[in-house]
Amino acid sequence: MTAFEIGLWSFPVLLALIFLRMPIGLSMLVVGIGGNWLLNGSPNMMFGQLKNLTYGIFSTHSYSIVPLFLLMGQFASVGGMSRALFKAAEAWLGHRKGGVAMAAIGACAGFGAICGSSLATAATMAQVALPELRRYGYSPALATGTLAAGGTLGILIPPSIILVLYAILAEQNIAKLFAAAFIPGILAAIGYMIAISIYVRVFPGSSGLRERLPYLERFQALLDVWPVLLIFLAVVGGIYTGLFTPTEAAAIGAAGTGLVAWLNGGLTRKTFLESILATAASTGMIFFIVLGASVFNGFLALSQVPQISAEFVAEQAYNPWLVLTAVLVLYLVFGCVMDSLSMILLTVPIFFPIMSGLDFGLGPEDFALWFGILVLIVVEVGLITPPVGMNLFVINSMAKDIPIIQTFRGVFPFVMTDLIRVAILTAFPAITLFAVRLFY
Repeated sequence: MTAFEIGLWSFPVLLALIFLRMPIGLSMLVVGIGGNWLLNGSPNMMFGQLKNLTYGIFSTHSYSIVPLFLLMGQFASVGGMSRALFKAAEAWLGHRKGGVAMAAIGACAGFGAICGSSLATAATMAQVALPELRRYGYSPALATGTLAAGGTLGILIPPSIILVLYAILAEQNIAKLFAAAFIPGILAAIGYMIAISIYVRVFPGSSGLRERLPYLERFQALLDVWPVLLIFLAVVGGIYTGLFTPTEAAAIGAAGTGLVAWLNGGLTRKTFLESILATAASTGMIFFIVLGASVFNGFLALSQVPQISAEFVAEQAYNPWLVLTAVLVLYLVFGCVMDSLSMILLTVPIFFPIMSGLDFGLGPEDFALWFGILVLIVVEVGLITPPVGMNLFVINSMAKDIPIIQTFRGVFPFVMTDLIRVAILTAFPAITLFAVRLFY
């Protein structure tokens, strides 16, 4: 069996281990070590390299941005910022048809701007918004589907942990990727609100009505979200004005969010320790997956799978748009069985060289930014696609009295808007690149 064939066989083996419920990071680590063993005839070389590989990956300052953004999200959760965001959005939108659900989407978008994690956004906003949605008579399907979809805004609206990891893998500028995600993120929130508007008109009994608040109360609710806006402007504005790097921005964001949470009374000694432990646990999980992916991708590079695949696609002279469509469809399929982080770490080193060799009429950097956003969106769709949409299970665990099949039904309109958005951004790359060209 050739090295290339061994590399190809590693994929079904990896998927089999995942289906057997072995943790994904461990699955990639085991398959990577086993593949190196088969190629080298001994595992000694791989084991000898592990200590250097681990140090080489995690000693770089680029990865320090991950725990900082996670800590920022933890502080935002305990500081009551999610509730303030929802109340402000509800004050302005709640009286409209489907308005409380729209407010939940708006609050998810705002919270995503200071969180960077889809699961954290979904879980946090569900605690705040789900009781209100039930109170005003929203159907279980619409309520849980809205929150599951809204959670995906956490990884699309900057800062985004997934975008950081993509930038590291594709060797791209993190700040430019954040800029490229702005307009697609806004389009996502608008698309979800349109989906809610259509849904409540097609199914009139799926939502209730909330009384209209006077403008004085609406503006008072807006005043409560000034810390979120201030932190967002400090982090993002600091990056784009060149005041500090993304890593420094993450540190400032975490410190600022912690200060606001302390002033609000939400950050106590107990919640501070809980936030640190939760951040450490999440960081450890992410870093272990990164390590497993690095070992597995090192084995794939040794087997020449990415290189030979890229050469094969180039030689066949396939239409680039056909290849792109096939790759995006594969991501949608993978999203049904894998989590977003693992998909990015596993597939980008394989697909990126293949796609980079095709001509889309874009420069190398523009293509990398555009492709990264497309990948992020289809990964986001995977988070709300059965049977293994992680956001669906997060919401279901917080609404145990609602059958998960209702959540599956409720999220369907949001998946459709995501697919429409993918088609638009694929056909018009300038939409994604507009903010990048504006700032740079």
